[in-house]
Amino acid sequence: MTFLWPQFLWLLLVIPLLVVVYVWLLRRKKKMALRYASLSIVREAMGKGQGLRRHVPPLLFLLSLAAMLLAASRPFAVVTLPSQNTTIMLAMDVSGSMRATDVQPNRLVASQNAAKAFLADLPRHVRVGVVAFAGTAAVVQPPTLNREDLTVAIDKFRLQRGTAIGNGLMVALAELFPDAGIDLALLETGWERLHGISLDQAEKAGKEAKKNFTPVTPGSYTSAAIILLTDGQRTTGVDSLDAAKAAADRGVRVYTVGVGTVEGETIGFEGWSMRVKLDEKTLKGIARATQAEYFYAGTAGDLKKVYETLSARLTVEKKETEISALLALAAAALALVSASLSLLWFNRIL
Repeated sequence: MTFLWPQFLWLLLVIPLLVVVYVWLLRRKKKMALRYASLSIVREAMGKGQGLRRHVPPLLFLLSLAAMLLAASRPFAVVTLPSQNTTIMLAMDVSGSMRATDVQPNRLVASQNAAKAFLADLPRHVRVGVVAFAGTAAVVQPPTLNREDLTVAIDKFRLQRGTAIGNGLMVALAELFPDAGIDLALLETGWERLHGISLDQAEKAGKEAKKNFTPVTPGSYTSAAIILLTDGQRTTGVDSLDAAKAAADRGVRVYTVGVGTVEGETIGFEGWSMRVKLDEKTLKGIARATQAEYFYAGTAGDLKKVYETLSARLTVEKKETEISALLALAAAALALVSASLSLLWFNRIL
């Protein structure tokens, strides 16, 4: 815990001083009571059940005073609060390797089911967009609050050749920051097809915006996050770590999910075959560069648990927050309880 006005902490010295005064008053009262000829008269005057509980209201009052003085010092603490994330981009791999069946029924269907379950668990105020990538990347659903539209977009995935992980990240970033100076030329001709502008125009606009771009601290942008799900190695497009750096420079966290088995599986399609392996090293590097986390999902059950974990991580976050209001509330509650007990037990306030 840190304090914005630590000088007010000196006022806490009033607490032990008040304790000394309270003890002195008790002893003074006891000496005065001994002047009576009969101690039974003293006990009768003090009333029944005043033993230890007579100290409870003053103790609560002192705790209330201490809380008020701490609140005056404007303390800051790391607490768990509802997340400020208002937009989440799902960048999902739809390359041919997603037909592998090491994750049942296959990697693609398992990822679709887990993604839809993830959407169902998110708060309704969180906007979600979907990017699908294989040899190229495309925004298949711009960020929206409509969960039905997102589900339809995910159900329409079709397998394609190639794995352009970097392109998927860059398209997701461009969707989050349309004027942030992202080098659109790196996305090849897929950008022109998606956005209806020429590549020269995109490159010129990107360079112009890039002049005024200043990188921020990785992970510092709390209004959006990207979840990257893939099962294989990049075969084309933007370098994955270069795309991760672009995300890190904009403060966006990229949570990576590796689906499939580490040893991989040999798949065949239209007369060709290949062994598809999980490139954990790159996925961990992307997450590390953006101050996020990597999750391994070797089975459909693992994948579902990963998305459940991500849902919890993205809906709450730990951050340093001023807690003066909480302490003031606690002080008011303690003071109210102290006065109420004193009035109930002794017909007086303290």
